[in-house]
Amino acid sequence: MTASYVRDEPRGFSAGHYAICFAGIVWREALRFLHQRERFISALVRPLLWLFIFAAGFRQVLGVSIVPPYQTYVLYEVYITPGLIGMIQLFNGMQSSLSMVYDRETGSMKTLLVSPLPRWFLLVSKLLAGVAVSLLQVYVFFAIAWFWDVRPPVTGYLTVFPALVLTGLMLGAMGMFLSSMVHQLENFAGVMNFVIFPMYFASSALYPLWRILEASPPLYWICQFNPFTHAVELIRFSLYGELNLIALAVTLGCTLLFLGGAILAYDPARGIISRKRQVG
Repeated sequence: MTASYVRDEPRGFSAGHYAICFAGIVWREALRFLHQRERFISALVRPLLWLFIFAAGFRQVLGVSIVPPYQTYVLYEVYITPGLIGMIQLFNGMQSSLSMVYDRETGSMKTLLVSPLPRWFLLVSKLLAGVAVSLLQVYVFFAIAWFWDVRPPVTGYLTVFPALVLTGLMLGAMGMFLSSMVHQLENFAGVMNFVIFPMYFASSALYPLWRILEASPPLYWICQFNPFTHAVELIRFSLYGELNLIALAVTLGCTLLFLGGAILAYDPARGIISRKRQVG
């Protein structure tokens, strides 16, 4: 009887099981997003301040010459738009990771991670749910920026979509990996500030790299090794229907690196979390 039961029992999980789990994680993230409307507003306030206030002030000071992918001189607010999009995704990735630290303290993250489904699938599902939220925020920003004469080619709103998905995955995976190394919720806020501001300001988000090279060669090389620079450039070129192969390779490589580190770190048998429990 027992042998027959074991023999008839289905092995592994079907595609339906994975689909139900994925839908549940996405739905939970969507509900959290709907209940935290201030998160949506705050994600737009920062880039809109740069677009409406700082860009207007810097327009007369910082001229942007003809550099790829632009075919003519562009206004400063047009140049910084890809960087502001990256800012939205960077903050969203960090906020999603902050919620993981909170969930880990309250116990809901533990409930998720003890699921019999593969740990990598659970983390990737949560990461994709966060990327979906960031995509909504980005396209709302596009709609507002359109009234501020930031109007890339119409096809650019479509060609930039794969770049937005990849950059969202990279920044979300980076935040997920950082969250695995933070044990307490209050410590993660300091980590966010330590990571976000250096990554954003030491990049091509606000200034062209050739201007940074003229001002400070060491800072130029820091920007070159900054993965956020390549994420911004991938978005910038994609908006105009072009592909920056170097930016694509760096962004894809960093995505795999951060995601792999996060999966290992959240593995209780090998990861950082298990070592913290042993120390405690």
